[in-house]
Formats: sequence, structure tokens, C-alpha cells
Amino acid sequence: MAMSGGRDDGEPMMEMNTTPLIDVMLVLLIMFIITIPIQTHAVKIDLPVNSDKNTPPPIDPIKNTVSVDPMGTVTWNGTPIDLVTLRLYLDRTRAMSPEPELHVQPDPQARYAIVDNILAIIKRSGVTKMGFVGNEQYRAF
Repeated sequence: MAMSGGRDDGEPMMEMNTTPLIDVMLVLLIMFIITIPIQTHAVKIDLPVNSDKNTPPPIDPIKNTVSVDPMGTVTWNGTPIDLVTLRLYLDRTRAMSPEPELHVQPDPQARYAIVDNILAIIKRSGVTKMGFVGNEQYRAF
């Protein structure tokens, strides 16, 4: 309904005109939006620098040892690694001539599922010179 000028009976209009209030609120809203500073989110990250000297992985050309401790940490020649890195090291040892020996040494308290997963990775990599080291610790008296 459009703005009315009152009733036909001559009484004054009792409704408040809200149009100026809405105009003032819109002007204040626009001023508030304009005065808000632009938010800039900066996350500082130290990215690794690409160096020309790529350090070769710690692969021994004679023999390498993969061991698993009771906490499930996989180590390659004493250095903790993840399973992707293990596969990468195994692929690199396969490419070496002659292929170095791989000694697998799980701890007696290591979980079977973790050791089984490592043995599956070794089998999929195609390593031919592999042996278990430290089997005497499993000997029953």
C-alpha cells in the first residue's frame, strides 16, 4: 500500500513514517562497510629451498637393515622413515648393481600387522636378496 495522507474522516494519521529511518540505517550500514579495514590473512611458512646438492638416500651398497620397534616405528639403517620412503629406498636398491642385501629385523614386541605390511611392501618392490636377522631372539627355551 502506498503512503496515505490520512483517513477520510479527517483524523490525523497515527502510523509512524519508517522511510527516513530505513534510509538512515542504510547510510550507516554503507559507512560501516566502507570504514572496515580489509582483512589480510598472511600465513608465514618456511618452504624448503631447492638446492643443487641433492643428498643421496642413506643406502648402503653392501647391506641395509629395516627394523621395526615395539612402538611401530620403521627404521632404515637406524633412521626412522615412513612406508612411502621405504618403498622409494627399496626401488633404489633394486636399481643398484649388484643389489645390496636387505636385512629385516622386527622386534619381538612389534605388532604383527605392521611387520606384515612391511613384508608386503618388500615383496611388491621385487627385492631378491632379503633375509631375517636376529631370529635367535624368538627361540623357545
